[in-house]
Amino acid sequence: MPEKPDPDVYPEPPRRTAVPNPQSAVPNPVELIMKLYEHAVDAPVTAWRNFMESQHAKHRLYYYHRHFRRVPDLTECLEDDLVCFFEAEMQWKRDKKVDDSIVKIVQSRLEACGWREGASHSQNCAKEMQQFKDVVKAHQSKYADLGYHGNARKCLMKQKHRMIAERKAQKAAEENH
Repeated sequence: MPEKPDPDVYPEPPRRTAVPNPQSAVPNPVELIMKLYEHAVDAPVTAWRNFMESQHAKHRLYYYHRHFRRVPDLTECLEDDLVCFFEAEMQWKRDKKVDDSIVKIVQSRLEACGWREGASHSQNCAKEMQQFKDVVKAHQSKYADLGYHGNARKCLMKQKHRMIAERKAQKAAEENH
């Protein structure tokens, strides 16, 4: 059972009901049942819990964020290394979840700014709007058009095709000038 609160920190509010004044020598049966429960059930359970907490305090495990080591990219895997392919795929999925979360966080910041600023949100939330546009553009350039079953290989091929198209556009622009 928790200890009684400190009366200096938490003053006891004034009572609205009268304090019972026991005038009889017969004990109150409710108090007897409460004492019996406290000694028979609550005290052993509390003692066991305190014992277990003291044992766990010696070997405390902290569950914060799980840290995965970075694994090689698909471009660094050998042709027949299936384990490397699997690890690269799992790394890509974790990176996609992180990127999705970043988009959601920036979007929620933009929405909060819109609610906070009200009618003048377009001028007061310009920084958040620009940040949201940049994050969405980066996310779309990497993950758009992959579909539900997108994977690391499709994403790598999309990146390769985008880089080839950029090189072609750059060569065409150089030839025209």
